Amino acid sequence: MMKQSFNKSKQCSQLPDFEHRLNMYALAASAAGVGMLAVAQPAEGKIIYTKANKQIGPKTTFHLDLNHDGVADFDLKDALATSSYGGIFGTLSALPDEKHNAVWGHTAFRKGYASALYAGVPVGPKGQFLRGAGFMAASSHSGLRAGPWMCTGPWADVTNRYLGLKFTIKGETHFGWARLNVSCSNATVNATLTGYAYETIRNRPIVTGKKKGDEESDSRNPVGASPVAVRPAGLGQLAQGTAGVTRW
Repeated sequence: MMKQSFNKSKQCSQLPDFEHRLNMYALAASAAGVGMLAVAQPAEGKIIYTKANKQIGPKTTFHLDLNHDGVADFDLKDALATSSYGGIFGTLSALPDEKHNAVWGHTAFRKGYASALYAGVPVGPKGQFLRGAGFMAASSHSGLRAGPWMCTGPWADVTNRYLGLKFTIKGETHFGWARLNVSCSNATVNATLTGYAYETIRNRPIVTGKKKGDEESDSRNPVGASPVAVRPAGLGQLAQGTAGVTRW
């Protein structure tokens, strides 16, 4: 009887020490868990949208700075030329200003054409980008008083269409879009830039017309990023102390 009482007393005296050690371990586990969660959080993407109402008329070049760092990323060039017999030719083109910048488009007969994308198109690494300038629209008149004028090109007389854009920020590839209305009149091309946006996460696609991110898109890892493994909830339970260990 005395021996059992002694053992019980000894166990009780060791219990506070056990709880103290467990609580210390719980604190360490909690700190480790917080650190792991910090590492495991997906990169929060953010779309930077800029509303605009910029008129681009004949003999005008607009320097588009997508990320507002003071450096032009693309030029929207509206050119106008005349011929010796009185013909008038107006053209609108999108030109990358940096070596690795590019416009979404296609090539036909060795000429690059910038695509007039609809809303809802993902612009990302799988996009079809031109190596140089992208022709958008052209308007011409023969010079004859009774002659007709023509408007041609993928951007001829369109409203709320999008340029798909790829550009670099500090050497990293980012994607964006620019929304324009384009019309032809009297052998001239006129455009209105109504807004533009870009994705702050490198290599992450952006959807044309999308002005802000959402939880679903932010939860995805950016293209090229390695997924981070997260351990099960055991550490979280240990961080609750003896009560958590009991439930665990």
